Amino acid sequence: MNNTQRLDLNLLVTLDVLLSEHNVTRAAQRLNLSQPSVSVHLARLREVFEDPLLLPGPRGMRPTAKADELREPLRLALETLERAVSPASPFNPAEASLTWRIAATDYTETTTLLPVLAGLRSKSPGTRVAILELVPSLIAKQAEQGEIDLAFHTTEGAPDGLRHRPLFSERYVLVGRNGHPRLKRRPTLSQFCKLDHAIVSPDGGGFRGVTDEALSRAGLTRRVALSVPHFLFLRSVLASTDLVAMLPSRVVRDTSGLQVVEPPVEVPGFEIAMFWPERSHRDPAHQWLRERIVDAV
Repeated sequence: MNNTQRLDLNLLVTLDVLLSEHNVTRAAQRLNLSQPSVSVHLARLREVFEDPLLLPGPRGMRPTAKADELREPLRLALETLERAVSPASPFNPAEASLTWRIAATDYTETTTLLPVLAGLRSKSPGTRVAILELVPSLIAKQAEQGEIDLAFHTTEGAPDGLRHRPLFSERYVLVGRNGHPRLKRRPTLSQFCKLDHAIVSPDGGGFRGVTDEALSRAGLTRRVALSVPHFLFLRSVLASTDLVAMLPSRVVRDTSGLQVVEPPVEVPGFEIAMFWPERSHRDPAHQWLRERIVDAV
């Protein structure tokens, strides 16, 4: 007797969740089952596959080689089955009551999410948006496990295994307060290096960035006097001090109190894209959300 005749769908669903959670208690909560029921399912699965599948570990349970081998084909099979038995119906944004979970930095909150929020509120008033702090190393895992629906990240260094759509390219400009005595005209490279600079360091506390790398190639350095983790705070700092900063141009678009000057050093820009898991790619609601974001930016 082959394994397909010894299995039922409930066992496969349980296995998929166990391979995601690595914990019987959390799996039981997601499945809305009792912990003993999940344990019974796991015992039956071990019998069918003639493998322990999950072994006790220091932080929950760790999958065996057999379990790792099953993980991806099982998930794809269940998703295919779900699509087969639940044909997609047309998405009606006016009547939807979904919650979108989106991972973003403060930069992409301002440049990518802010432009789309008003449209979302008017076209789909019953939906909610939860913005989560972007942790680049966790994007793929969070997307695969359904913890986030979308993430915004640069295309360079982006996670593998996710669908993505480029949104826009960004460039750096030199920014200081209105009336800054040293920004009445574009500074020379020498003058630029003598200014007191501020920098955004997402990892915290860094005093070196892409501008310093560009200067280093020319054998030059600058003085970075302030390091902050967020763009919003830095804009306030620049408006009230004589510090200057190299910032992405969209951060200071239509911002009062600040003066934008072309820098005397060429600093490579970057491209922002949105990322989502394969499981959501054909979902009509998810497609609608992605289209609204593309339209807005």
